[in-house]
Amino acid sequence: MILESIIIVIYSVALILIFLYALAQLNLLFNYLRSKKNNSTCPKFDLSNPNEVPHVTIQLPVYNELYVMERLLNNISEIEYPKDKLEIQVLDDSTDESFEATAAQIKELQATGLDILHVTRENREGFKAGALKEGLKTAKGEFIAIFDADFLPKKNWLLNTIPYFKNPEIGVVQTRWGHLNREYSLLTRVQAFALDAHFTLEQVGRNSEGHFINFNGTAGVWRRECIIDAGNWQGDTLTEDLDLSYRAQLKNWKFKYLEEVETPAELPVVISAARSQQFRWNKGGAENFQKMLWKVLKNKNASFKTKVHGLLHLLNSTMFLNILIVAVLSIPMLYIKNEYTHLKTYFIIMSFFVISTLI
Repeated sequence: MILESIIIVIYSVALILIFLYALAQLNLLFNYLRSKKNNSTCPKFDLSNPNEVPHVTIQLPVYNELYVMERLLNNISEIEYPKDKLEIQVLDDSTDESFEATAAQIKELQATGLDILHVTRENREGFKAGALKEGLKTAKGEFIAIFDADFLPKKNWLLNTIPYFKNPEIGVVQTRWGHLNREYSLLTRVQAFALDAHFTLEQVGRNSEGHFINFNGTAGVWRRECIIDAGNWQGDTLTEDLDLSYRAQLKNWKFKYLEEVETPAELPVVISAARSQQFRWNKGGAENFQKMLWKVLKNKNASFKTKVHGLLHLLNSTMFLNILIVAVLSIPMLYIKNEYTHLKTYFIIMSFFVISTLI
């Protein structure tokens, strides 16, 4: 009966976690629908007034992006913003032939009067987090916009995001990802569907009720003061963006999510790249759950509901594992159900939680 007891405990925990996560997602759906009826306005900078235009630094952390660097730099160089208030940092850790090509293109852009710098390091300590932290040391901007190499923000991107920082409590403005190659294959369509669910239901559902959300690593802007106050970029997890997001919100910084501002990007087109990306996100989520669990629980400023949503958000990476556990253990659980009739009440109760798999 010892083995059976272990199976029952593991199965029950996995099923209950799935149930709680499903309830949270249902709550986010209601939040999302309710937010569409909310027409509240926010204070904004008037960028037509030169005295209200803040200095912005765009950071482009790149590593061996040979095939997209030229397109990225051409795109970023066309962003509409007063040139005397805009700085661009190419945080280049590349070790391939893209390094020289990038350096040459940067020199050409500098000749046009663009304030663009090629920032390099002797080593890749901290990887992306380390590159962002290194660039921040010399960044001129009060606000730091970040784009990965496969993102192509529209020309008016800064004009649509920076004004929201008029509210001194806002530490981050995050935009919605778009998908340039959504229809390329079944793989890209599946990825786009999953990401769209996150960038609509989850981000809006959490943000509209003041729950914790995350900066998505790219296509967003940080207030420099917020980064420093939250402890700066740290490279001890695979998802440094999620880590800093929670540290900032635990210090009472507010995040603003803009569903209406789309930032187009390319999705991975081969399974190996998509698998690598998912592994990084899932492992990073698990690392952040371990790092942030007690900090979230002990935080005195967050409501109970915000803490629950926060923990389930951090546990998101375990849901696939929980579903797998429930599926695999369903077979021995059928045996236990037939063999141990005195557990009838338990199975009646657990059948209620199975409903969560349909939500």
